[in-house]
Amino acid sequence: MGAELVGWLVLIVGLLVSVALHELGHMLPAKRFGVRVSEYFVGFGPKIWSRQGKETEYGVKAIPLGGYVKLIGMIPPAERVKPVKGTGRIAQLIADTREASVEEIPEGEDHRAFYHLTWWRKAIVMFGGPFVNLVIALLLFTGVLLVMGTPGEPTLTINSLSACVAPAGQTECTADDPAAPAAAAGLHAGDTVTAVDGTAISTWDEFTAYVADRPDQEIVLSVERDGSAMDIPVTPALSERYVYDDAGAVVTDANGDPMTHEVGFVGIAPESTTVHSVTAGAEYTAYVLGATVDAVVHLPSKVYDVALAAAGVEERSTDSLVSVVGVGRIAGEISSADVDGYGIGAKIADELMLLGSLNLALFAFNMIPLVPLDGGHIASALWQAVKNGWARLRGLPRPAPVDVARMMPVAYGVFALLLVMGAILIYADIVVPISVV
Repeated sequence: MGAELVGWLVLIVGLLVSVALHELGHMLPAKRFGVRVSEYFVGFGPKIWSRQGKETEYGVKAIPLGGYVKLIGMIPPAERVKPVKGTGRIAQLIADTREASVEEIPEGEDHRAFYHLTWWRKAIVMFGGPFVNLVIALLLFTGVLLVMGTPGEPTLTINSLSACVAPAGQTECTADDPAAPAAAAGLHAGDTVTAVDGTAISTWDEFTAYVADRPDQEIVLSVERDGSAMDIPVTPALSERYVYDDAGAVVTDANGDPMTHEVGFVGIAPESTTVHSVTAGAEYTAYVLGATVDAVVHLPSKVYDVALAAAGVEERSTDSLVSVVGVGRIAGEISSADVDGYGIGAKIADELMLLGSLNLALFAFNMIPLVPLDGGHIASALWQAVKNGWARLRGLPRPAPVDVARMMPVAYGVFALLLVMGAILIYADIVVPISVV
C-alpha cells in the first residue's frame, strides 16, 4: 500500500508541476505583451497559500485538479461590440459575464486589457499553455528513451520461452494447452541459435520463416550455450496465430474480426538490441499524440463505450479512456508492482512516460476549439484575423473585437458536458478499473 501511495504522490506532484508550467506558458507572454495578470493559482477551491506580487497574486488552492491565470479584460465591453439582441436568460448571461470582466479592470488600466491585443498576440498567449505541455512530454519521452533505450532488431539469442501452445489472443496457459516445443526440447533462455538443420542463419526473420513453414516436422536447432555448441531436435507445433500487416497491426476481416493463419510454432521470444537515440523521443511523441488526437476526435463514442462497460453491458477495453482516478491507479500499480526484472529504474521510467502521456492528453484536450478551453480562445483569435483581413480587402475600418461573451452559453454547455463525461470515467475507473501490471 505504501508503494502504491508513492505512485499516487508522484503523479499528483508531476501533474501539479505540469499545470503550474502550463499556466506559466499563458502568463509570461501575456505580461510580455502588456496584459495585466491579476492572479496565478495552481489548484481550485479554498486558498491554501498565496503571496501578493507587484500586481499578481501567486498561490496554491486546495483541489489539485488544475489551475488558472486571470488575465484582465478577456471580454470586450459593450461599447466595443455589437449589441446583443434579446432579453432572455442567454442575453442576461452574456451581459453578466461582460460586466464581471469589465469590473476586473482597475481604474486607468483598460489599455492593458486582453481584448486590446492583436489577434496573433492573443493566439500566442492562449497557445502558450498547451505548448508547454507538448514540450514537457517531448522532454520526458526523449530523456527516458535516451537513457533506457528502445528495442532494436531482434537477435537470435533466446530471451524467454513460452510454457504452452496457446490459441491466438490467449495470454495465459490452461491445463488443456499442450507444452511449447522449445521448452519441452530443453532450450534455455540465453541460448543463441546459430543454424537450423545444418544451415547457418543470421537473422530472427530467417529463423521464424523457417519454423513457420514446418509445422509437425522435426528440425534440428544448433545453439550456443555458455560457450559450448550443441544440437537440439525440436518439432514445431501447428499453431493458430494472428496475421499482422507491415506496421505490426493485426489484420481484420470485413466484419472487424482478427484474421489468423496456421504456422509452425516453437515458443521462444528473442532478445533485442537496445538503441539509444536522441530522435526516439520525438518519434514517440508523434505516435502518442496521433493516438491521443484520435481519442479526442472520437471522445463521445469512447466515453459511451466506457459507460457500457461500467454498466456491465460489455467488457472494458484495455485501451479505453481513463480519468485522473484511472491514471492514479495505474501509477500506483507501477510503483507497487513486484515483478522479477522490474526494478526501481524501470518503474521511474514508466512513471515519467505516464506523466508524459498525461501532458500530451492535456495538450490535445486544451486544443479543442471550444470555449472555455484554450483552443476556443485560439479559434476566436483566428476568426479575428479573418475578419481583419476581409475588412482590409474591402477597404473598411478595422472591425470590432470578437465578442467572446457571446460564446459563454456554449462554454457553460461544454463545461457541463465535460463534468458528465468526467463523472462517467471516474465511476468506470472505480467499478471496472484497467490494470496494466
